[in-house]
Amino acid sequence: MSKMHTSATQALQDLMADGLTIAVGGFGLSGIPADLIDAVRESGAKDLTIVSNNMGVDGKGLGVLIEAGQVRKVIASYVGENKLFAEQYLAGKLDVEFTPQGTLAERLRAGGAGIPAFYTRTGVGTLVAEGKPLEEFDGVTYVRERAITADVALVHAHTADTDGNLIYRYTARNFNPVVATAGKVTIAEAEVIVQPGELDPNHTVTPGVYVQRLVQATARVKDIEQRTVRPREAVRA
Repeated sequence: MSKMHTSATQALQDLMADGLTIAVGGFGLSGIPADLIDAVRESGAKDLTIVSNNMGVDGKGLGVLIEAGQVRKVIASYVGENKLFAEQYLAGKLDVEFTPQGTLAERLRAGGAGIPAFYTRTGVGTLVAEGKPLEEFDGVTYVRERAITADVALVHAHTADTDGNLIYRYTARNFNPVVATAGKVTIAEAEVIVQPGELDPNHTVTPGVYVQRLVQATARVKDIEQRTVRPREAVRA
């Protein structure tokens, strides 16, 4: 069965429903599956639980789902760039589960590996550990964290083959690989798509067995959260 789909909208159309848990790759606005996020917005699905490193910024990235009122709960490690997110959270319209960044990555990795839970020292003695089981190992206290498995996982790769093998570039490699393994259905968008056998297996990060659907990513300007520049010095003759 071919994994290729004609568009992000077509790849998602039979999956979207209210109440889904969706894991989304990327770090800040880097390496996010922008086409797939837009397709989620177009679907109109509501009461979504979004699992991601962050929630984008106002009007960009996952921020568009916040604007559309489609998100009920967020599991994330950083949300400081999104003003509307903060407003909805403080108004009690949004349920937020803050998770330390390394713990979030491991919860996703564990979900993809079939590990239901694990213990970590991160968060012990803080609000992060409230209500969670604690266990002592070799005289050290650890908190138990549950793995995350999403109904749908959305990732962005730089290069893919039509079998779904994925290669990421730079910052996009932070969360996309663990998100890709944690979905019951994983959809990847890729900037470059080649035929099977054209990727060096030694460079493949996500094996195609984890990816059920694949779409060609739309060429677009890659946004950053805050752009800081300085004037160019005058060129002397």
